[in-house]
Amino acid sequence: MSLAGAREALDRLVRDVPDYPEPGVVFKDITPLLADHAGLAAVVAGLAEAGRDEAGRPVVDVVVGMEARGFILGAPVALALGAGFVPVRKAGKLPRETHAVSYDLEYGSATLEMHTDAVRAGSRVLLVDDVLATGGTARATVDLVERCGAEVVGVAVLMDLAFLPWRETLGEVAVTTLMSVGAEPSLDAP
Repeated sequence: MSLAGAREALDRLVRDVPDYPEPGVVFKDITPLLADHAGLAAVVAGLAEAGRDEAGRPVVDVVVGMEARGFILGAPVALALGAGFVPVRKAGKLPRETHAVSYDLEYGSATLEMHTDAVRAGSRVLLVDDVLATGGTARATVDLVERCGAEVVGVAVLMDLAFLPWRETLGEVAVTTLMSVGAEPSLDAP
């Protein structure tokens, strides 16, 4: 499936919910996309492209998904790439020794954790999530992966919010986004 097919599925199946979770916010509801087999298959294939080289061969060892929708999307992307899957969780959700990174949100702060042995040193890693806004969650996850001695190949998301500063937060990290909200779609995949 092509990136165009993934974008078509997003256009067709993602629903705008005005004034949720607060007035003035337009929430992008991906649940209709998740319920549609063809649409889900299209976006999984589109996200997996970020983990392939020009010839279509997988170039990643591990896919890391951020809580919670990154779990839903990241696991099938890992299967499509023949890679393992690792969850990054909110603080206190993982049972063994973890690396932790705290970061600022628009209103407050958060901490993400990953098991210290989840990703081997030298592994090539693709990060997967649903929405890229300020880039704080993705940046914290990049930091967690790098603490393990692994290399982040890129970040793949369903959509980015182009009017927010995610590019400044992520710096030179390659980003594949299937839909850009507030601007033209972007693809600077590895």
